[in-house]
Amino acid sequence: MLADLAPKAPDPLLKIIKMFREDPRTDKIDLGVGVYKDATGNTPVMKAVKDAEALLLASQKTKTYVGQQGDVDFLRLVGQLVFGEMGRDFTSIQAVGGTGALRLGCDLLRESGAKRIVLPQPCWPNHPSIVRAARLEPVDAPFFNIAEQRIDMDALIATFDSVQRGDSIILQACCHNPLGADFSMPQWIALADALNARGIVPFLDLAYQGFGDGIDEDVAGLRALVERVPEAVIAVSEAKSFGIYRERVGALYAKTSEQSRAATMSNLAAIARANYSMPPDHGAAIVREVLNDEALRQSWRDELDTIRAHIKRTRAALAAERVNSLPMHLIAAQKGMFSTLPLTEAQVVTLRETHGIYMTDSARINVAGLSEADIPRFVEGLRAVA
Repeated sequence: MLADLAPKAPDPLLKIIKMFREDPRTDKIDLGVGVYKDATGNTPVMKAVKDAEALLLASQKTKTYVGQQGDVDFLRLVGQLVFGEMGRDFTSIQAVGGTGALRLGCDLLRESGAKRIVLPQPCWPNHPSIVRAARLEPVDAPFFNIAEQRIDMDALIATFDSVQRGDSIILQACCHNPLGADFSMPQWIALADALNARGIVPFLDLAYQGFGDGIDEDVAGLRALVERVPEAVIAVSEAKSFGIYRERVGALYAKTSEQSRAATMSNLAAIARANYSMPPDHGAAIVREVLNDEALRQSWRDELDTIRAHIKRTRAALAAERVNSLPMHLIAAQKGMFSTLPLTEAQVVTLRETHGIYMTDSARINVAGLSEADIPRFVEGLRAVA
């Protein structure tokens, strides 16, 4: 049986990571992997995280299971961070990272009767795989004009006519991956009106809170939409916001009627039980300790402010460059770690092979991975191919 398995194509991003590691050049530039890097090229552990781990080491008395829902204090504190007081009545469950939360949400939507999920294109490359794995049909929707670097709201909303009431759409809450293009507040409100008119359930994906304009600013649009719809599903990752990528810290929240909350929770528990049974604890415990301690929370927010300022400086530096016909000036208006350049795959290959500059085949760049010292050589490479 296993001998009959056909090999699967490698994940496009993992392929680029492998190629970068095997490249012997010492001046190569990695803009592929989606992690924040400081001026020295490292992804540091936040001081607040280290301090929280020290507290856990000193005080934790057991490693027994945290229960099927997960760490309820973690869920409460993250819920407050994302939704404010609005989240007190949401159903919630801890997940294995943001990806695990997305899968839980897709399975929940399928159990509720959804058959399709709209995916505004370009989307995070793993979204379609998760949707299909949950036995739902992905429906591609035009969303962003890469050549002009702008959101096309009319094209996106027009796609809603191709799905049914009870179907869903995945919307990234802030710092869009791979585009860096976020909805304005009027666009969020227009989306809420269009979703309500067609009975489509929004599925929000929040992975970069604090990387765009600020902790509260980055979720203002999400809150506006969730306030205006009767039902919503929200997947949250804390990997980037707390710099704890490998700890796989995630959560899923659901807004529904009071009468439906118990059934929603029982379905989430059953889905989780069949997938991983109980969630991991360490990463969630770190986040809980940081958010529950005033000094640690402030330390974390200060460091997050530093990270965000670094990303904004890099965006401003790139936007100040002139690279033939590339609309570099628009990079400054985008948010978070990523932008996608209007380059062909052939140009991307040339950048990789000739200049040692690595990005995904779709020309997504991790702005947060570009050091100030590497900006001139990156721009030089762009000028050579664009």
